[in-house]
Amino acid sequence: MDYKAILSEELVALEMSAKVRKAVGREEMAANYAFSPQDDDAIIKHRLLTRTTTTRGEPPLKKLNKKFITFTLEVEKDLDNYNECEKFHKNFLQELATFEMPLIKSKAVVDANIREKESFNELQEEIHGQILQARADIEDLKKQLEESKIERQHKEECEAIRKLIALQPPRSETQQTISNLEKEIAALEAENAAGVRLLDLRKKQFSLLLHVVDELQNTVEEEQKSLMDELRTVAEEQKSSIDEAGARGSEPMSVD
Repeated sequence: MDYKAILSEELVALEMSAKVRKAVGREEMAANYAFSPQDDDAIIKHRLLTRTTTTRGEPPLKKLNKKFITFTLEVEKDLDNYNECEKFHKNFLQELATFEMPLIKSKAVVDANIREKESFNELQEEIHGQILQARADIEDLKKQLEESKIERQHKEECEAIRKLIALQPPRSETQQTISNLEKEIAALEAENAAGVRLLDLRKKQFSLLLHVVDELQNTVEEEQKSLMDELRTVAEEQKSSIDEAGARGSEPMSVD
């Protein structure tokens, strides 16, 4: 049997178990032990290498070594000690079987730890996949929530518009009101057109009146000017007549 391979596998199992213990919070429980986690791992490693399971008695590897040395020394003797060699050989094989049994158990533990690690890795991958799927589902749910919010907002806006429409009068009444307003607008437009025509007529009449007034004013001014000229002429004539009469009265009368 390859004991070195078994011991190396046991060391790997030891490292794996140490990592697992650290992963589950072994450092938080270190205060409950007499040794620190580093010292505890070193002690376990030493016991696995020497097959020492207790602190009492001789280590199994040392006992096996002694049995083997005793057997080889007995074989190397030149004496006729076949029975002794057979006895030491049996003792060595018995000690070897005793030493081999924990190794087989340790190998089984290593295989179990490897299978557990593989199962743990598969479970970790499955959990990681579930986490990714949950994140994707969360993102989809967020999008659906946003879409639902927008849809609800649109529904609320439509409901508000519907209420405003419900507050408005029926279409027939609105159409009748529009017809009445159109008639009133037509009547006002006709009245406005008539007023515009009347205003144009009044403008023309007023313009004509202003023109007549201007003509009359010019005529009156001309007549007044003519009258003033006539009065001035008459006054001058009267003044001339008076002057002539005065001149005649001042002449000496001739005596016949």
